[in-house]
Amino acid sequence: MKPSDRQLRTIRGLQTVRRDLDARFVGRAQAVALLVLAVVAREHVLLIGPPGTAKTELITRFAGLIQARRFSYLLTRFTEPSEIFGPLDFELFQAGSYRVKTEDMLPSAEVVFLDEVFQGSGAILNTLLSLINERRFHNGSQTERTPLISVFGASSELPDDPGLQAFSDRFLLRLEVESVASAQLADLLTRGWEHERARVPPGGEPPVLLMEDLRALSDSVREVDIDPVRGILADLVGELLAQGVTLSDRRIVRAQKLVAAAALLREDGTARPRDLWPIAHLWTVQSDAPLVRDTVNERVTADGGEPLAPGRSPEHLVALAEREARRVLDRQGMVPRGTVVAAIRAVNELLTEARTHHPAVHTAHKLIREWRDRVSMLLDQHS
Repeated sequence: MKPSDRQLRTIRGLQTVRRDLDARFVGRAQAVALLVLAVVAREHVLLIGPPGTAKTELITRFAGLIQARRFSYLLTRFTEPSEIFGPLDFELFQAGSYRVKTEDMLPSAEVVFLDEVFQGSGAILNTLLSLINERRFHNGSQTERTPLISVFGASSELPDDPGLQAFSDRFLLRLEVESVASAQLADLLTRGWEHERARVPPGGEPPVLLMEDLRALSDSVREVDIDPVRGILADLVGELLAQGVTLSDRRIVRAQKLVAAAALLREDGTARPRDLWPIAHLWTVQSDAPLVRDTVNERVTADGGEPLAPGRSPEHLVALAEREARRVLDRQGMVPRGTVVAAIRAVNELLTEARTHHPAVHTAHKLIREWRDRVSMLLDQHS
């Protein structure tokens, strides 16, 4: 199966979303990639890390760019179910029926972000477990279908409580989100200030793609041919299990859908070993994460795929090159020669990084070279 024109437009729209988010959020390339993969596969993601790592803002902007109805909430031990699922409908209650009003609450959302997700009460987490599993909400005596696509949960750590394991296991994808590395602090400050100056109110920017197109793309994941990698996937999972990695049967089976979605996002209807990269985020025990990543990385890079080591993505590097170039290209009048030379040097450094860490992504190399060449043309003004 080759992706249809409509599917290709949606995939390229998601690529635009990735570039936008990569340009705005420093050091969050892996998180962005997982957000995109999750909504295509209709799976759920758990982000593990300290507060203040821009998780809420990242997901808010992501939801806006894909025209998704969003619900966000910080859970505590004192959060009431009505704060999440909706208040009691008093008129119906007085008439003898129990129902809650779900408008603008979690049951009506397509993309959900729950901070400190494991802090919720048993009543909240049990309801969420059913909703995540079945995408249905039991509202009084009636069961309502929900439009839920993905739940993104955040927590400072994984729970030790065995009673939370079933709920935790529903988050198929996991990512450790750390504070920005010191080497990227200057970039963080620069882009953070630019973002504050250009802040747009919620709903103030048009979506990059339509939700109906995204749902159609998700439906086509089942059409991807994963037969060429099923044996490799089985060997990979077997190796991980033999090394003591904990993986439930649920996670092993659902991994196939992640691989299919990765192939589709690569604009291919047939999966290849390079599409196994989501398996690196399938771990259950946090201490297993490095071993899982390294084991998956061997299969992915052997097929010419991108290395899974932390770093800036090709999309991020292209976005940075564009930003550096536009700083001089968009200026009025003659730009000082020293400013032009500094911009060329900055873009060249990004090109070197792309060639070093992403040698197979020739499209990124080409786009960065094009931005460098456009800036270089300004030197003609000084000749």
